[in-house]
Amino acid sequence: MSVATPARACGIDFGTSNSTAGWLRPDQPPLLALEDGKFTLPSVIFFNADENTVSVGRAGLNEYLDGYEGRLMRALKSLLGSPLMDGRTEVQGRSLPYRELLGQFIAELKRRTEAAAGRPFDQAVFGRPVFFVDDDPCADRQAEQTLEAVARAAGFREISFQFEPVAAAYHYERQLDREELVLIADIGGGTSDFSLIRLSPQRAQAADRRGDLLANGGVHIGGTNFDRHLSLEGVMPLLGYRSRLKRGLEMPSSYYMNLATWHTINQTYTRPVWAELQELYLDTQAPEAMDRLLRLIRDRAGHWLAMQVEDAKIALSNGARATLRLDRLEPGLRHKLTRLEFEQATRHLVEKIGAMLSRLLADAGIRADAVDTVFFTGGASGVPLLRHHIASLLPLARRMEGDLFGSIGSGLAVEAARRFG
Repeated sequence: MSVATPARACGIDFGTSNSTAGWLRPDQPPLLALEDGKFTLPSVIFFNADENTVSVGRAGLNEYLDGYEGRLMRALKSLLGSPLMDGRTEVQGRSLPYRELLGQFIAELKRRTEAAAGRPFDQAVFGRPVFFVDDDPCADRQAEQTLEAVARAAGFREISFQFEPVAAAYHYERQLDREELVLIADIGGGTSDFSLIRLSPQRAQAADRRGDLLANGGVHIGGTNFDRHLSLEGVMPLLGYRSRLKRGLEMPSSYYMNLATWHTINQTYTRPVWAELQELYLDTQAPEAMDRLLRLIRDRAGHWLAMQVEDAKIALSNGARATLRLDRLEPGLRHKLTRLEFEQATRHLVEKIGAMLSRLLADAGIRADAVDTVFFTGGASGVPLLRHHIASLLPLARRMEGDLFGSIGSGLAVEAARRFG
């Protein structure tokens, strides 16, 4: 879709790990630079207690990694549809609703979008996963309504939504010169979403595309889930996960589950948890591992460790081995992981995603050999085991890759121009 004048509305891809914004203009790329000339803005807020400031994106991550005292919040999108959304958390000595924290990030995302465009936006098309919440339509609707309310409070007057894989499809369609039946595989930070859609230059001109969309499906498994299971199986044993207590019981797993999950890491920093761990230390059969766990929690370094695991996941998606430098747990500590370990830890996730995709094709009545192209987008679509498994289900389809972090935002810009002019 080409435009003769700048669109009235923008597209907002609020992602679990990264966010983007798009705006369709003549002869310009759709994505807007949101931080230091980069199109992606990490979905992060850091409340700096030393400076009494609030930072977002890479700036917030850097302040945290530089050792400033404070509170880091990441994977905020994962709160939507969860019981935590209506809860509160302590930030800089104040009890703040999670909804307000989410609102702060969305407001900053709007501000940066407008600054990059040099104009205000009252209208926006937001991306959303096919399912915020699996197998619970009521909770899924509530999640969308919550995001809409937060966006309105941030200053957007008119808001509509588009499925993220459909938005990616519209971005891909702009490069086609013939019709294709395309499976969009959007593997993001929090969800794996698929759309089966007919695309062509001619179809792109239509105002109503509902007839082109043959099927949508998704499951609440994404890159952060791959991080979580790699952490639990490959790293948390260094901190005592699955170790034994002297009384014969296994060390409680809840501490490790929270540390391995981005949006619950801060729950391990409470006084009751610290008191519980002091008691468990007297009962442990693995004192060295418990020393590392206590040091991690005392230094509030859970997000730092999660970043090491995320970096290892990326390294293992591109190579056979990764080495974690874990000096903050123990001076000189190095820990090696292999791609085989990564695949063993996450194979069940890949199989669940594949099963959902098979059901999608069956429900749509589409044979696997009828799909012309698989278009991969989303940061976690680069996981080799997952990509190979999806490709094996569609052996005749060619494999294409879009901008892993920008295809959705670009497609939402196309949809915003279509809907609002």
